[in-house]
Amino acid sequence: MKVAYWPGCVSRGFTPELHGSMAKVAPLLDIELVELDRANCCGAGVIAEHNQELADTLNARTFALAQGVEGAELMMNICSTCQGAQGECQERLDANASYREHVNETLAGEGLTYEKGLTNKNFLWLLVEEIGLDELRGRVKRPLTDLRVGPFYGCYIVRPRHRLGIDAHNPRDHYLEMVIDALGGTVTDYAGARKCCGFPIITMNKEASLAQAGRHLGDALEAEADCLVTPCPLCHLNLDMQQPLAEGLLGRKLGMPVLHLPQLVGLALGCSPSELGLGRHIVKPTSVIDWSAAVVASAA
Repeated sequence: MKVAYWPGCVSRGFTPELHGSMAKVAPLLDIELVELDRANCCGAGVIAEHNQELADTLNARTFALAQGVEGAELMMNICSTCQGAQGECQERLDANASYREHVNETLAGEGLTYEKGLTNKNFLWLLVEEIGLDELRGRVKRPLTDLRVGPFYGCYIVRPRHRLGIDAHNPRDHYLEMVIDALGGTVTDYAGARKCCGFPIITMNKEASLAQAGRHLGDALEAEADCLVTPCPLCHLNLDMQQPLAEGLLGRKLGMPVLHLPQLVGLALGCSPSELGLGRHIVKPTSVIDWSAAVVASAA
């Protein structure tokens, strides 16, 4: 399938291993990525707090670029923060024709127009709803045997439920567990799976942010998870990059690897750890997981 691909800012800056691993995984799933390289930041909800129309216009521009990709079935992102922020803007734009027309007047200078009804899905949703779990399971070359994986959703991809289309027919707040299972891994339940990672407050109250991240990591460790997986690079920043600082604050060793979703999928589809950029992490997944023969968790 062909998709208009929005990688977001963070995946091309702080977490290039996410952008790179998505590029490796896409052809293995018969996904053709047409990158929206002229698109702008979604605003991450921050811009909307100060200027809602600006945030809506910026995202309408991205939506218009996606609608201009010939043959694309939908728009796909790899950042759940983008999913949440863009979904909020799209809800306003689609609900009000006159407001949408007003925003399009600003875009007219670039020859762009956003038409109501774009489908925008995070990679996690696309895996389950477009590719399908049976198809994904059939493409697994290296099952994640004995690997205990804790899902970490973060905020923007699980609430508010009505905007994100979460219901009995689309239990999107359980898709990570379903994907982990399809890849042959063992889902590890722990308290913080659907809680905030703490990233949004790190510039205002760093200690509280680190304590929040450390609590989730500690809960996963006590539940005997070998690693976490997240569809959000901002969550990854707080859980992986800030993990040494969280350890210092809590006064305990954590050592919990945090994988991006395309990395976990890529490992099961046969990609090597180096191809997926696992060496770029602060907490190296290879420090606690033995990938040498099969994907089998083993304590260092």
